Amino acid sequence: MKTTFRKLMALAIVAAAFVGCSDDDNNNTPSSSFVVDANNFQGTIADGEVQLNAGTTYKLTGRLLIADGASLTIPAGTRIEGIGGTAAYIAVAQGGKIFVNGTENNPVVMTSGLATPAAGNWGGLVICGKAPINRVTGGQSTASAEVSELTYGGTVANDNSGVIRYLRVEYAGAAYNQLKEFNGISFFGVGSGTVVEYVQSMHGADDGFEFFGGTVNTKGLVAFGNEDDLFDWTEGWNGTNTDWYGKVAFGKGNRGIEADNYEDGFANTPVSNPTITNLTLIGAGSTADATAYAENDAIKLRRGTRGIFANVVLSGWKNGFALEHDETIAAIGTTLKATNVSVASDVTNLTVGKTTAGTSANVAAAVTEGASQGAGNGIAAPSWTANWTTGL
Repeated sequence: MKTTFRKLMALAIVAAAFVGCSDDDNNNTPSSSFVVDANNFQGTIADGEVQLNAGTTYKLTGRLLIADGASLTIPAGTRIEGIGGTAAYIAVAQGGKIFVNGTENNPVVMTSGLATPAAGNWGGLVICGKAPINRVTGGQSTASAEVSELTYGGTVANDNSGVIRYLRVEYAGAAYNQLKEFNGISFFGVGSGTVVEYVQSMHGADDGFEFFGGTVNTKGLVAFGNEDDLFDWTEGWNGTNTDWYGKVAFGKGNRGIEADNYEDGFANTPVSNPTITNLTLIGAGSTADATAYAENDAIKLRRGTRGIFANVVLSGWKNGFALEHDETIAAIGTTLKATNVSVASDVTNLTVGKTTAGTSANVAAAVTEGASQGAGNGIAAPSWTANWTTGL
């Protein structure tokens, strides 16, 4: 009898434990009303968590919106192919989250789904957060994102829009006009609680990466062959960044970095003032794009932006650092400076400057030369780009 009783008690304990585990699993795996169709991947994820399947190819046929309170998780090896032109893009609204869980040997790839891929085949990735922007001085304004019409900006500096690791974005972007353009990835008021590490944007029809205000930090960004700027920021972006590698393709793009504070308020606050450590920018040559562009600048700083740069390698540009406007120039030596800068012989001018009135300005004090490996390997692709990037 004692033996039978003990057996019954043991079975009861196991059953209780099993039920407890099942309840926990259900609680930790939120459901969503969104129905995934891998061949027609579009719509609004309005609630819960959607988890894609590793190794599956999803055909992005229209806008995929991740709404407030919802999330999308993309495992390593997943491929998303845009086949709907610029109407096909992924947008994360304020309060939504995206989790890209690629790995060094198995990145997530968002690319063209056409047989002959080309820049602008799909819209790209747009993320909207609640961190400060400076369209109204003081940083408490919100605005409507230029390509998704979603609200962005606010007062939550540490806002969290998710985690992005080991992602490649290819053949995205489009420039409709000066005020409306898709980039490979657009960060609109994205906060510092968001993780962005090891991301490549290549062969886009506009900028590789653009930051519209916000406080997001980045590590391991790679921009290659985009048709406008490799990197761009405006509207008061402040972020701490390390390991950026950018390379133009011949005849594609004229600037490594194009940076503003805000085009309609050069002194608006918060002032754009990111820190970038370990930076390599490779141009197509000082005269390669002379017929297409008036300027060929590695780093264009204007309209009041500041920036702290350290360990920089520049090659293949007409101008290294091109500074414009009084508000920008006034920050030289304090919140605008570049140290340990290595410039190849094919850079014609280390620095050029122009005041708001259009007269020439001596801005040489902004840059201190020194031996540097830039992003890690001089002008060559750094070791941390191995396995997950392409085209370099």
